[in-house]
Amino acid sequence: MKIILIKDVKKVGRKFEIKDVADGFAINSLIPSGSALPATEGNIRSVESRKVKDTLSKEEFEKGLESAVAKLKDGKLLILGKVNDKGHLFAGIHKEQIIEEFKKQTGTELPLDIFELEKPIKEVGEQTVNLKVNGKSFEIKLLIKAESI
Repeated sequence: MKIILIKDVKKVGRKFEIKDVADGFAINSLIPSGSALPATEGNIRSVESRKVKDTLSKEEFEKGLESAVAKLKDGKLLILGKVNDKGHLFAGIHKEQIIEEFKKQTGTELPLDIFELEKPIKEVGEQTVNLKVNGKSFEIKLLIKAESI
């Protein structure tokens, strides 16, 4: 059965691709979960227009991200954390905390899936976090300081 993916599906394909999959897999799994639509002419036209809109919104987001990074004071995102005597953070800095601080300091909200942060940051000082948007990489410099008690 020919389907149009409306979400990325592991081991099947990426969003907006037309794939040929087993009928049972399409009918029992992909279509009910909202991951795919049957590849009819009407659905293909509809998805093509959504694809164009999605591409435009990603480009707008990319431009917005560049301007938001430019708004950061000294080009760095300041994050405060509690530290021990050796200068290590008690709790690591996670993606969610970076998103929250970025929104507070720039007014722009970042999606969780663009971060390339494998483990939480546990060190005080300057750190770099990579973001990947539309195949382009961006860097955000973090300035992690000890929180005064």
